[in-house]
Amino acid sequence: MAAETPNKPRFQEVRLRAIEPADLPALYEIQLDPEANALAMVIPRTWETYEPLMQNVLTNPAVVARAIIGDGALVGSISCFPRVEKNAAGKDEEQKWIGYWIAREHWGRGAATRALALLLPELEWRPLHARIASTNIASLRVLQRCGFVVTGRHHSPGTERFLECEEIELRFGS
Repeated sequence: MAAETPNKPRFQEVRLRAIEPADLPALYEIQLDPEANALAMVIPRTWETYEPLMQNVLTNPAVVARAIIGDGALVGSISCFPRVEKNAAGKDEEQKWIGYWIAREHWGRGAATRALALLLPELEWRPLHARIASTNIASLRVLQRCGFVVTGRHHSPGTERFLECEEIELRFGS
């Protein structure tokens, strides 16, 4: 998300664990952060939409969702989830996408890069896809450090969840 800040040391230990129902209130609060939402070009979810979505995530075998633990504290989440997209031939195709969210007070401490590096070997699917707002340079660096390559840029119209912006698409694996 943001560059490392001199007064915020990198995490000594980053690990992943399954997201537990008890994590949901804290993860909900993390996704409300206005600066993070502006950077990611998203509109935060209300609890009424967030809680059932996350309950589905926790029980959906097609989704791999992990809590990111930095030096013993919950600092965010990372997931791999299916999404139907148009392929080059214009046909619907299920693809696997990566997403992550780090609490702003932990930006620049290496949590996202290390969490993604830990998650990738756990996933059997290839290729993996990611999409970020072109202004989110820190997230671009996270993905590229872990082997994602830019495959394109496009204008994305606004929706009920996403703000209008230019997006960068990335891919990992063949």
